[in-house]
Amino acid sequence: MPGRLLRGLWQRWRRYKYRFVPWIALNLNHNPRTIRYVPEESKDKVISDEDVLGTLLKVFQALFINDFHKQSDILTMLPETVKSKYHDLLSVQHPRVKLLEYRHQQQNIFKPEEILYKTLGFSVARATSSLISAGKGVFVTRGLVPKGAVVSMYPGTVYQKYEPIFFQSIGNPFIFRCLDGVLIDGNDKGISKVVYRSCNGRDQLGPLKMSDSTWLTSEICNPLAVGQYVNNCSNDRAANVCYQEFDVPAVFPIELKQYLPNIAYSCDKQR
Repeated sequence: MPGRLLRGLWQRWRRYKYRFVPWIALNLNHNPRTIRYVPEESKDKVISDEDVLGTLLKVFQALFINDFHKQSDILTMLPETVKSKYHDLLSVQHPRVKLLEYRHQQQNIFKPEEILYKTLGFSVARATSSLISAGKGVFVTRGLVPKGAVVSMYPGTVYQKYEPIFFQSIGNPFIFRCLDGVLIDGNDKGISKVVYRSCNGRDQLGPLKMSDSTWLTSEICNPLAVGQYVNNCSNDRAANVCYQEFDVPAVFPIELKQYLPNIAYSCDKQR
């Protein structure tokens, strides 16, 4: 019994030590290859924000068209110019299907991961990591990822530096700190899950959802919302992806916000 307890504590420490600041400080010089050098915070960009935005719009529009039979309530609230744009896109992708009949056509509905593959040429999913004691990881399940592509998004509740996150952070390995000190809680369990669902319901405007909450479940609508499970590099395996921060612009199409896997903790903050 004591041996089993010690083994359990040792496994927990091996997972936790990478978030224990004193251990990190003492071991920086022992693991130089695990540190990505960035000359200036303002230059920490692998690809431009315009390319990131273009990729998100491309994927989200494809998801919207695929879910077109579910969007009738949202379409009634959109301007005619926006509705006509989606009607035109739908007629191009499904020329033999009449718009009025499309909502009843189930054979044209694809799974989100299939939409991602058709749009970007690859699909990703969560699976058991090949790293020891690393839990789950993210793998390319189909196709090839070109260099400089957006492969995932880090979902979760967005906290400003002055907002409370103590209880959410206890035993939580999914707290991500941005360069400006803003925190993203990507935990899909426990109190973090409850907080996200609450904020998601708070910000909904009728049928218009301001964020996606399906990443908390096994049925994910946005297949990119798996970034919190991307593992860091180790001494044995180099990282093949890196994090990049991106602020969603205020002019982001409101009908596509239903696929954004982030929500601000405070209702007066748009992030």
